[in-house]
Amino acid sequence: MELETPRTFRDRPINIDDSGHRNWIYAKQPKGEWYTRRTIVAWIALSFLVLAPFVKINGNPMMLFDVANRKFSIFGQLIWAQDTYLLSLIMAVAVVFIVLFTVIYGRVWCGWACPQTIFLEMVYRRIEYLFEGNYRTRKKRDESDSDIFFRKLAKHAVFILISILITNVFLNWIIGPERLWAIISEPIHDHLFGFIAMITLSIFYYWIYAFFREQVCTMICPYGRLQGVLLDSKSIAVTYDYKRGNPRGPKSTGDCIDCHQCVSVCPTGIDIKNGSQLECINCTACIDECNIVMKRINKPKNLIRFDSVYGIETGKRSVLNARTYAYSVVLAILLIILAVTIFNRKPIETTMLRVQGSIFQKVDSVTFSNLYMLKIINKTQSDKSLQLRLIMPKSGKIQLITGQSLLKSQGTLESVIIVNLNAKDLTGKSTLIEVGIFEGDRILERYVTNFLGPVN
Repeated sequence: MELETPRTFRDRPINIDDSGHRNWIYAKQPKGEWYTRRTIVAWIALSFLVLAPFVKINGNPMMLFDVANRKFSIFGQLIWAQDTYLLSLIMAVAVVFIVLFTVIYGRVWCGWACPQTIFLEMVYRRIEYLFEGNYRTRKKRDESDSDIFFRKLAKHAVFILISILITNVFLNWIIGPERLWAIISEPIHDHLFGFIAMITLSIFYYWIYAFFREQVCTMICPYGRLQGVLLDSKSIAVTYDYKRGNPRGPKSTGDCIDCHQCVSVCPTGIDIKNGSQLECINCTACIDECNIVMKRINKPKNLIRFDSVYGIETGKRSVLNARTYAYSVVLAILLIILAVTIFNRKPIETTMLRVQGSIFQKVDSVTFSNLYMLKIINKTQSDKSLQLRLIMPKSGKIQLITGQSLLKSQGTLESVIIVNLNAKDLTGKSTLIEVGIFEGDRILERYVTNFLGPVN
C-alpha cells in the first residue's frame, strides 16, 4: 500500500522550489528588543574583529594566527610551532565548550556571534535595505523603474567595498597590521602573492554575501547538522509554544493567528511553528515579530521565546542532565590542564641536532669532537644573556661558533656548536651528554642528546 506523503514533509532545502531552482529569500527587517540586543552584541563582535590585531598585550597582538611563520598570539600569549600540545589543548577546550554550550543553549552562537551571520545580517542586509527598501517596498516597486538599475549597481559597489574591508580585517589576524600595510602601501610587484591573495579573498567574500548568502548556514555549515545529536528536550532554543498557540488561525481558540510574520522576517525562510529545524540559527527575529503581533491583538507576548520542549510541556525550565554534568566535568579538567601547562611552559625552547652527514672528529690522541646545529627560541618578553654549559660529563667542553650569547625577546638563536669529550668519558659508539642553557646561575633548560665516538 502506497503511503500518502504529508503536505508538510520536507524533501528538499527550504530555499529550493519544486523544479530545483533557488528561492531567493528577502527577509523583512527585524525590529524589537531582541534585535536591539543582537545589534549591540554584533557591534561588540565587529569591534573585536577589527581591533584585536592592533591591541597589544605584553608587546604582542591580542590575536594573531601567523601560519606562515608558525607563530600564534592568543590574548597576548605567544604560542610557537613547538607548542603544538598547547594548540591541541586549546582546540580540545573549544570543542568541548561548543558541545556543552550547544547542549544547553542550542544554536545561539550562529545567530549572535558567528561572523557569517554578523556580516550578512548586520552589514550586507542593512546595505540592501538602504538601497532597495524593506521586503514590502521591494515587492511594490515597479521593476521597470529607471532607478532600479542604479540602485542595484550602487548596492553591489558598496558590497564590493565592504568585501575588501572584510578581507583586510581577516588578513590582519593572519599576517598582522604591519605586513598588511606593507602590501597595501608598497609597489604591487614587491608583494604580488599577497596582493593576489587579497583580491581573491575579496571576490570570495563578495560572492558569499551578495549571492550565496544564507546557504552557508543551511547547506554548508556542519554545525546545524550537529544540533541533531546534541540537542535534547531540555536544550534552550527559539521555540514556538504550541500548547498556547494551537489551534492556529484568525478565529481559532489558540493565540497564534497564523499571520506568517515570523516566516517573513526569518533570514533562512523557515516556519518556526514547525518545530526545531537545522536552518534555525536562533537569531530571535521571529520572537520580536511575534511580540509585535501579540501586542496588536492584545495577547500576552512570548508566544515564540527562548525555551525548551521540556519547558513548554511542563512549564519548568531545567538544563541539567547527565550530559551537561559530564561535559562540564570534562571542560573543567581540560581548563585546569591548560592553565597548568601554560603556567609551567618553559621560557625558551631548544633544539640540538647533529650536523647532517657529520661523524666524530679526532682532535688529539685523547679528545674527540661532534658538530651540532643549535636553535633556541626565546618565548618571553625580555632579552636573555645565555651561556651553554656541559652538565654531563663535566670534564667535556662546549663551544658556540657564532660567539653570540644575547637572545632578543621573542628572537631565535641559530648556531653551530662543537662539543669535545675526553676518550675516557666515552661509553661506546654513542654516549649520552646533557647540555644546560643558563642565564647567569639559573638553568633555563636541559637538553639530552647523543655523542658519537669510535667503537672500542
